[in-house]
Amino acid sequence: MDAALVTVGDELLAGDTENTNATWLARELSERGVDVRRVLTVPDVAAEIADAVREYAGRYDAVIVTGGLGGTPDDLTMDAVATAFDLPLEPNDLARADLERTLEAIAGDYPELDVDIEAEASLPAGARPLINDAGLSPGAVVENVYVLPGIPGEMQHMFEAVADEFAGDVESRLLYTEEPEANLIERLDSVRHRFGVEVGCYPDREAGHNRLKLRSDDPDALAEAFEWLRAAVDLVEPDA
Repeated sequence: MDAALVTVGDELLAGDTENTNATWLARELSERGVDVRRVLTVPDVAAEIADAVREYAGRYDAVIVTGGLGGTPDDLTMDAVATAFDLPLEPNDLARADLERTLEAIAGDYPELDVDIEAEASLPAGARPLINDAGLSPGAVVENVYVLPGIPGEMQHMFEAVADEFAGDVESRLLYTEEPEANLIERLDSVRHRFGVEVGCYPDREAGHNRLKLRSDDPDALAEAFEWLRAAVDLVEPDA
């Protein structure tokens, strides 16, 4: 299974907000064996969101979109996803019922909260609603596109409800060395070509070592590559 991530928000592009959602989702998917092929950040522009969703939905097994849900003028994601699939937005009964329950439960704490329930509960026609137990705005699944909130706590909570729908065969193994990155090039090229695995070298200046990561959807090739590289490189413990 491969996937793409689309994070939405002018505040991400301006550097006002750190894009922790992309990092968190990429890690979660990778741990499930999913091959994350793209991470894209787009502005709060409906046409650009729709273009990205349309393109990635046709290229990857799954697309996760975060951000831009709610009732403010810059919350355009759900409308853009509907546009990407040529679907109308329509109120969803399950999303509306959940919103009504949530608003009733918090009415005492937020007596002046004014929410357009009909608009907030509108999803692309035929979409599967994803209930937001940690907030207000519902998410949705439209074909292979998962639309999640941008607030990290809400996004993470909603992803956990669908996490079992993401699985793949990509595995990884790690090695650590204090050898300079430039000195490793020939051996890293050799292990990649010999065993057909992906290999990356990631310097950690603070820890004083390089992290070598091998990835493959072939467990036998990965094991052979790992043993070959382990014998070819001067290794250290990861906490060294």
